[in-house]
Amino acid sequence: MNFITNILHIFTSSAAAYVTARNMRDSLTRPSMLASLQLSESGAVPFLEKLSQRAASEGDTWLAEKLARHAADERRHGQIFAQALKQLNKQVIDFKSLPKSDNNNRSSFFAAYFQGYSSEDLKPENIDWNVFMASTYILELDASKDFVRMANALPEDPISNNIKKGILSVAKDETGHADYLYEALERRLPAVEVVKLTDEWRSRKVNALFAMINDFLQKGGKMTNLARDGVPSELENEVEIPESELIAK
Repeated sequence: MNFITNILHIFTSSAAAYVTARNMRDSLTRPSMLASLQLSESGAVPFLEKLSQRAASEGDTWLAEKLARHAADERRHGQIFAQALKQLNKQVIDFKSLPKSDNNNRSSFFAAYFQGYSSEDLKPENIDWNVFMASTYILELDASKDFVRMANALPEDPISNNIKKGILSVAKDETGHADYLYEALERRLPAVEVVKLTDEWRSRKVNALFAMINDFLQKGGKMTNLARDGVPSELENEVEIPESELIAK
């Protein structure tokens, strides 16, 4: 990573870290933050499962198993954040209730991150393996640190402490995901090409964070509320996730 990119990375990451930590610390914005994390983690499951099936069909058993485990982890993460919302007597909003403009807006972050790639290019059956591995490696590596910051931003009370344990377990998983993705790149490319590719996606992440921050400022620092009161019926009788299950195996 060159010097300028490194400086911009520090600046944009610090700005994003401040916003996410603030939103997690504030009791008014915490539910929406947890809901966004639930949606993000759960939403990745079908994509990863299809990638696992693709890798298996291509004869890459090692990668297929890693992707299957990754998908299982993301499903569990979604459950952890759903349980966190439940403890606050909240749940994810019904997206049908959102204004059409909010429902159809593409994430400014991902639009910038994957600039030059069409939605067709990014489907699990089409995405270039190196693109998937490098782009996801950067996201997982940074997420592992972001989750720790968010967990540490929570206040000291019994409910928040329980939520903190769950978030820290997610952070540990994300570190493992970043590790296998980097190894997957090393299995396919010479070391110098791995560095070059991950540097490219680091630069894309910097640009994506600038786009996200700009979008945030244009909206006056306001974000769509993704949480609502109540507990979803499918969780009402669900057994609480035991603490032992909150630690990545």
